[in-house]
Amino acid sequence: MTRKSVYLFEEGRADMRMLLGGKGANLAEMTVIGLPVPPGFTITTEVCREYQTTKSLTPEVIEQIDAALAALEKKMGKRFGDATNPLLVSVRSGAPVSMPGMMDTILNLGLNDETVEALARATNNPRFAWDSYRRFIQMFSNVVLGIGLHNFEAILDEHKKRHGFTQDIELQAEHFKAIVPEYKALVEKTIGKPFPMDPRAQLMAAINAVFESWDNPRAQVYRRINKIPETLGTAVNVQAMAFGNMGDDSATGVCFTRNPNSGVKEFYGEYLPNAQGEDVVAGIRTPYPISHLKETMPEVYDQLFNLCELLESHYKDMQDIEFTVERGKLYMLQCRAGKRTPVASIKIAVDLVNEGKISKEQAILRVEPDKINNILHPAIDPKAKLDILATGLAASPGAASGVCVFDPDRAVKLAGEGQKVIMVRPETSPDDIHGMVVSQGILTSRGGMTSHAAIVSRGMGKPCVVGCEAIKIDLEARQFTVNGRVIREGDVISIDGATGNVIAGAVPVVDPELSPEFRTLLTWADEIRTMGVRANADTPQDALRAREFGAEGIGLCRTEHMFGQGGHHPERMVVAREMILAEDKEERMAALEKLRVMQREDFYEIFKAMDPHPVTIRLLDPPLHEFLPDEEDLAIEVALLRAKGGNAEELREKENLLRKVRALSEMNPMLGFRGCRLGMIYPEIYEMQVRAIFEAAAQCNKEGMKVEPEVMHPLVGIVTELAFLREMTDRVAREVMEETGVTFKYMVGTMIEVPRAAVTADEIAEHAQFFSFGTNDLTQTTFGFSRDDAEGKFLAQYVERKVLPENPFVSIDRKGVGKMVEIACELGRKARPEIKLGVCGEHGGDPASIEFFQSVGLTYVSCSPYRVPVARLAAAQAAAKAKGERATSSTV
Repeated sequence: MTRKSVYLFEEGRADMRMLLGGKGANLAEMTVIGLPVPPGFTITTEVCREYQTTKSLTPEVIEQIDAALAALEKKMGKRFGDATNPLLVSVRSGAPVSMPGMMDTILNLGLNDETVEALARATNNPRFAWDSYRRFIQMFSNVVLGIGLHNFEAILDEHKKRHGFTQDIELQAEHFKAIVPEYKALVEKTIGKPFPMDPRAQLMAAINAVFESWDNPRAQVYRRINKIPETLGTAVNVQAMAFGNMGDDSATGVCFTRNPNSGVKEFYGEYLPNAQGEDVVAGIRTPYPISHLKETMPEVYDQLFNLCELLESHYKDMQDIEFTVERGKLYMLQCRAGKRTPVASIKIAVDLVNEGKISKEQAILRVEPDKINNILHPAIDPKAKLDILATGLAASPGAASGVCVFDPDRAVKLAGEGQKVIMVRPETSPDDIHGMVVSQGILTSRGGMTSHAAIVSRGMGKPCVVGCEAIKIDLEARQFTVNGRVIREGDVISIDGATGNVIAGAVPVVDPELSPEFRTLLTWADEIRTMGVRANADTPQDALRAREFGAEGIGLCRTEHMFGQGGHHPERMVVAREMILAEDKEERMAALEKLRVMQREDFYEIFKAMDPHPVTIRLLDPPLHEFLPDEEDLAIEVALLRAKGGNAEELREKENLLRKVRALSEMNPMLGFRGCRLGMIYPEIYEMQVRAIFEAAAQCNKEGMKVEPEVMHPLVGIVTELAFLREMTDRVAREVMEETGVTFKYMVGTMIEVPRAAVTADEIAEHAQFFSFGTNDLTQTTFGFSRDDAEGKFLAQYVERKVLPENPFVSIDRKGVGKMVEIACELGRKARPEIKLGVCGEHGGDPASIEFFQSVGLTYVSCSPYRVPVARLAAAQAAAKAKGERATSSTV
């Protein structure tokens, strides 16, 4: 039996998205519920996946396309390629996951030198017919034949200049008639053969080209950023044309059932009279707000409004709708769940629950955790004095500063060198996607709220200002002018996507505030999730910020930062060096006593900030040489002192320090004398830290606070290491309780960050009350990667070449590192059923990794304070998905 590969719109349904793509499934659904949709058919994603291998369509698929085309001709009462009453079609992509603008579209297909005349006669509108013909040649040549659009735009601009026109709309039929032969001559000169005149050949070439566009560079970049599987493929939709460029009673536009920037329930969008769809998206003309349609075509406006309300109620989500008005008749060309800013996604989800349209679980699943990270960072300080250059349309909220860059390749280069960039373009196109990815924000001089720049920026969560017509961009000179001022490439500007302001120089920022809707959503998330969420915090300030964001404790407090490592507390670095450079135990103990007092105060303040939540404290972890000066710099200082006959005492001190630095130097310090190995060889160091922790805990308990410290010994790989350190910890706890007269609870555990610890976790669990997975080091030791070297030299290429699906330091490698976590959890619970299991590596704030941690049954995740809301939401989504899977499996 021949597989069905082509579906007429009326044969599909909304739940066939994986087969028909999002666009095809929604066109089918709109057709079935009776909306005015131009008829058409969809070629499935299965065909696309086969095409990627064979680069051709099978005879069976071609036969089904011909049958569907015949059915379309019958519906429309027109013939494809007919010289008297021609049928014209659009050919569009449509993946199962929305990828706006990333793949290709061709409109007005079926036109040639004969059918254009027939179209002119049939419509009694030569201007419309010849405008459509030149558009078709331009789009087909770009998409199918690979000829750059700028070649055609140059011809168009020359004709406008010749006649004193500034806009395409001013050109008339005779002008387009003169342009078309020049377009065709350009094609023949470029590819060495004439523009194809056979409509059927045009159709087959267009279908192939849309399938090819699944693998174009911008689509690949978009999928990589949005973690869309490469294997999905795109469907192809062939649809009878509805024309918005037939005169003043025709129009085309895009509208949303709610504001995609703010989430407010209002009819929102833009349209252009006497235009086709690409005019709106490309930003070639500045469109009118949708409210203007109420004045010019009130009946169409009312019909559109009602249909949009119907679609939102049907899909139970904010809808993005493309429409065309042809001679006063409304056609719906597409609907989909609209791209929205993080702020809008939260408000819409909460409002839909309050309106009774969706459940709390559905609301949680509607908001992308990664995207809300963008609203947790600073915005422009409202009190700041700003040097505002111009104001455009506020297309995507947020603030960004960076150097001006005028082309995407340059943006990639400068961003790769560590510079923050703002990409400035007349308008963006899908070919600019790689530059948009690396930019802090996007500024365009043309386009509206539904232009490419606006839609893609909102999807990425990047600030964007569009339609800033006051700035005059000179791409050749790499500069723009505004009110007599010249801003050149490399000059710093800022944009405010909330106000549309373009500002000279960098801007001061303030911390964000969580909206009432956001707090509501997070409250629902807390009701649903089963994993706890803690924060990685080393100071009382970080701890308080984490609590503001809803952290339920500290999962990682790095004590080396309290020693002065990493630039914190430089005065303590002096004492730490005294400890390291001590000639004997007596000297070392004197330095440790000073550090104990400092650390006790640190722990007291952190316990106080987190009361009554738990605090996990990791004992000293990095190699000791990190507390000492750089060996090369020190050697130069010694050499200069010797050469110049410097102060003898200073020279002796420097020489002594250099000897110690060299003695502590290691070939591979990340695998050397660090972590618990330090506590084994110099137990007095760890004993000092443990004593400081328990003295602080005793003081807090005495003052009525509820404190239960969790002492974490890092880098354990051998059970005897933890056995020794556990005995020491328990001994010091007893001593402090006796000395202070205060009884307190505490826990002792370890980080699981080397493979040996994972595979011997049952032995280790006999001495550990908790495990915390240090997935940064566990990834390094499992892969045998040095993170800094790997990310700097080859990891990006590994991801690009699909050696790895993604950077394993960003999202956990489930098959390798994840397997280590799974083994350790299973063995740990076997030995100690009540063991507490957490993660404190960077994966603790990654939504995809959190879903994995839910599946292996971790007790909590811990992440940076600013990612706590992300983790709360991601943990709730993981729990909701797991619950859904269990419910589904129980009914099978």
